Amino acid sequence: MPPCLFLCLFLFFPHLYASFSSSGSHSCSLLIQFKNSFSITEAAYSSCGPKSYPKTNSWKEGTDCCSWDGVTCDHLNAHVIALDLSCSWLSGNFPSNTTLFLLPHLQKLNLAFNDFNLSKIPSDLGRFTSLFYLNLSNTGSLSLAFCDLQGKFPKNIFDLPNLNLLNLGGNQNLNLDPLKFNRSSNLEHLDLSFVSFSTEFIDSVDNLQALKYLDLSGNSFFQGLSLILGGANFFGGLPDWMGNLVSLKVLDLSHSNLSGPGPRSLGNLLQLAYLDLSQNLLSGQIPRSLENLLQLTYLDLCENQLSGQIPRSLGKLLQLTHLGLWQIIGEPLATHSFRLNQLSEKIPRSLGNLLQLTNLGLWQNQLSGQIPRSLGNLLQLTDLDLWQNQLSGQIPRSLGNLLQLTDLNLWQNQLSGQIPISLGNLLQLTHLDLSQNQLSGQIPLSILNLTQLEYLGISENSLEGSIPDEVTTFPNLIYLGLSDNLLNGTLPSWLYTAPSLKVIILSQNQFSGHIQEFQSKSLEHLYLNNNKLQGPFPSSIFQLLNLTLLVLSSNNLSGVIELRMFSNLPNLKYLDLSFNSLYLTSNTTSTVNLRSLFLSSCNLSEFPQFLKGLKSLERLDLSCNKIEGKIPQWMQEVGNDSLTYLNVSHNSLTEVEHFPWKNIEFLDLSSNLIRGNLPIPASTINVFLISNNSFNGEVSSLICNATYLQILDLSHNYLSGTIPQCFGNLSNILQVFNLKKNEFYGTIPLTFAKGCQLTNFNLNGNLLEGPLTPSILNCNGLEVLDLGNNKINDTFPHWLGSLPFLQVLVLKSNHMHGSLRVNSSKSSPFFSKIQIFDLSSNYFSGPLPVRYINSFKAIINLEKIGSTVSYMGVNDSRGSGFYTYSIGIVMKGQDRELVKIFTMWMIIDLSNNQSEGGIPKVIGKLNLLKGLNLSHNNLNGDIPSSIGSLTSLEWLDLSSNRLSGTIPNRLADLSFLSSLNVSENQLHGQIPQGKQFNTFGNDSYEGNKGLCGFPVSKGCNIIEPAPPNVLEKDGSKSNIAFEWKVVLIGYGCGVVFGMLVGYVVFQTGKPKWLVNLVENQHEKRRRRKSKKGNRSSGRRRI
Repeated sequence: MPPCLFLCLFLFFPHLYASFSSSGSHSCSLLIQFKNSFSITEAAYSSCGPKSYPKTNSWKEGTDCCSWDGVTCDHLNAHVIALDLSCSWLSGNFPSNTTLFLLPHLQKLNLAFNDFNLSKIPSDLGRFTSLFYLNLSNTGSLSLAFCDLQGKFPKNIFDLPNLNLLNLGGNQNLNLDPLKFNRSSNLEHLDLSFVSFSTEFIDSVDNLQALKYLDLSGNSFFQGLSLILGGANFFGGLPDWMGNLVSLKVLDLSHSNLSGPGPRSLGNLLQLAYLDLSQNLLSGQIPRSLENLLQLTYLDLCENQLSGQIPRSLGKLLQLTHLGLWQIIGEPLATHSFRLNQLSEKIPRSLGNLLQLTNLGLWQNQLSGQIPRSLGNLLQLTDLDLWQNQLSGQIPRSLGNLLQLTDLNLWQNQLSGQIPISLGNLLQLTHLDLSQNQLSGQIPLSILNLTQLEYLGISENSLEGSIPDEVTTFPNLIYLGLSDNLLNGTLPSWLYTAPSLKVIILSQNQFSGHIQEFQSKSLEHLYLNNNKLQGPFPSSIFQLLNLTLLVLSSNNLSGVIELRMFSNLPNLKYLDLSFNSLYLTSNTTSTVNLRSLFLSSCNLSEFPQFLKGLKSLERLDLSCNKIEGKIPQWMQEVGNDSLTYLNVSHNSLTEVEHFPWKNIEFLDLSSNLIRGNLPIPASTINVFLISNNSFNGEVSSLICNATYLQILDLSHNYLSGTIPQCFGNLSNILQVFNLKKNEFYGTIPLTFAKGCQLTNFNLNGNLLEGPLTPSILNCNGLEVLDLGNNKINDTFPHWLGSLPFLQVLVLKSNHMHGSLRVNSSKSSPFFSKIQIFDLSSNYFSGPLPVRYINSFKAIINLEKIGSTVSYMGVNDSRGSGFYTYSIGIVMKGQDRELVKIFTMWMIIDLSNNQSEGGIPKVIGKLNLLKGLNLSHNNLNGDIPSSIGSLTSLEWLDLSSNRLSGTIPNRLADLSFLSSLNVSENQLHGQIPQGKQFNTFGNDSYEGNKGLCGFPVSKGCNIIEPAPPNVLEKDGSKSNIAFEWKVVLIGYGCGVVFGMLVGYVVFQTGKPKWLVNLVENQHEKRRRRKSKKGNRSSGRRRI
């Protein structure tokens, strides 16, 4: 080194050091002042998780600030160039004159995830001319998520020449109007998620040609519509200018209520690796232009309204690793998911080309067809979610190739066949759910290989056989659900020893044998109800200290159980021992924390003393026991403030003074012997059932204070008086109103509120006279209307036909009159959903209602019934159970009280009226009809042969009319017909023979003198051609062959005598003994000829 240079450095170094030291200490002092502006609050922001800590705690005066947490310095001159205080628990107002502004060399500033108490963002942030990174995202308070800085955003920040990262996400109170980006900006990373801005501002993003990262999620910004803070409340389409940002690698527009089709211009973003359009309202088909995005690794389209096919061209995106995984707690963020879309048709086989794929989720769509075998090529796949679709066929064996798979969810489809043995190859599998399909056969032994399995669900299938049994099976299993199958045999031994097992659900099967003693103590939920288990109650259950739910109902368990033993289970909340052969003893109170107790059909003769200690009880079922007398006084203290459900139906209770439970929602006292006036429950009541008792007196209008009442059943009592008119005001919440079989008189409630929620309105069997008011049309969802057996004097209310969901209409046994013919010229269908139509025993006249019959679409099978349950009814919205509708009908000639109405019953009863004319041929269109009763009218004409098309018909009653002609032979093809009555008509001719007609007795035909053949005693004569001039008295052709045979028989006794006899028979058809003699002789000769193989010239008689 030249001496002069060395001398210069020697002389300059002290000044350089002094400058360095002075600059560094000045910066440290400024940072200490900034630190002192805030307090440290651990709860300042919870989103950071374990990574958050108070970084400023390391900031100590007198130490080198370049060594402090979150501080980065330029090593040459000690300038502070970066400050990262994200997730640092800072709390307090952001000072407008903060000392940070005195750090002119600051290039990077990250204050994300702190709590600045809605401070206004300082305008001097634009002084950081060296700044290229600014992150102020989510610096918000815990109580107001995503709310932190507020006020207008400084315009000069956009003019910072070196700024390439700007993150303002989560600052919903920032106002970015009327700011705009300019084309000179070098911004590469922009995060404005959950921030408020205008269309004009966001359109200026088109100027950011260098942009690589754009996050506008959680906003409402396109198409100039108004903004609503707090997330996506905007409806508009994706702008085409998005396709101009050709440098983009990451685009997140999720949670923004974007609507309309996805623009094709997205296919221009050839560098795009990450695309999130989830949780919007995008519609139409998935844009085929996405096939151009060959660099794409992440695609999320979940929670939109997309329809159509999944494009086969998605199989070209060979870099995709995430193609659908719904967000599950504790797992990574959802990736390419089509949740809540309506994608249909088959899953394209081309998805099997995506060999890098780790997550595939196509659940909650309408995909059909088979699962492609090509999915077995996705060897990197860890999660496969295809649940809640309409997939059918067998589970492909090729899925056994997916050795990395940890989650396989195929539940709620229509998959059939056996569970593939190859699934036993999936040794990494932790979650397997095949529930709610149509799988059959046995559970394969290979499933025992899945030692990592934590969740196994195969409920609601048709599996049979026993559960595979090995002592060391499923060491990690936590959840086992095999309910609603046909499994049998004894419970496997590993069930009692599995060390991690918490939930066992084996209900609704055919398991038998004893429940053994449990050795593992991990169990929390145990469902073994509705099986064939027997033997004693296992004592080890009282040692399962983690047990919270125990359901053993509907088995054949026996023995004696002391209820106080359940006090040993401190966590037990739900206990159901109903419908066994157990005997329960209870001599002491208990302090157990039970919330729900079900002891139906447990041989109880009194309210158990055990109940006295259950102060927090919420649900109690003591139905179907032998409890007598009245509810004891001490029961008032059982769940006085907490009891919401009480069922003591089907006992022998005789007295109820009042209902003390303040928050009762479900109360069932039906089928007891209770007398006296009707007590009024608390205003919280939701379901009130007291049918089949002996309550009397009037119903107080105070019951209308129960403004949450949904189901009211007071049927089969002796209640009287008028129906309180205030019930009409309750109809906007009331769903079931059943006052059947009482002694109410007066008028039907005149008004039904707008928005009426009634589905079942039953006043059958009272003394009501008033007409039905058209305001019942406000009850748009009405399904059952039963006003039968009253004294209603009115014409038929044709306007009822416009109720769109009416399935059952019963107006039988009233004083209704007039014609059923529809005079309206409107073409809209009447009673399109009707299934039971009973107008019997009135005074209706005129022809049968052809217009209505043509409109019965549900019976014609033109309109899907849409019910997945077996009986008509309604679910209690509070989850207390299913209330089934009941009805009284005439079935096969017998009055029946049906406590449940099958959803597939289709019945028409117009009997006992004054209907005239013929039976219309269109009645043969009612394909699903099971019962038809037109008896006791004035119908005439033929029985239409079209009735032979009613292939579901089980009973047919056309008796007591003036029908003529023959019984159509087509009726013999009605294979389900078990009851037929055509008696008391004017029918003639031969009764059809064979099949069901061989089972009907003579009483089905009596009163029809012209009928012959089995089973009536009258035989049918052989009819042969006769001379046209020979007629009987009634004008029909005579049986001339028979008379001339008589003449030939008499020839041996004399020609004269024979001719005289023949003449007498010819004229009178008498004496009867002679007719029988001749006919028998002829039959014997015919049989002899038949035996010889000769062709008979006469026709066979029956």
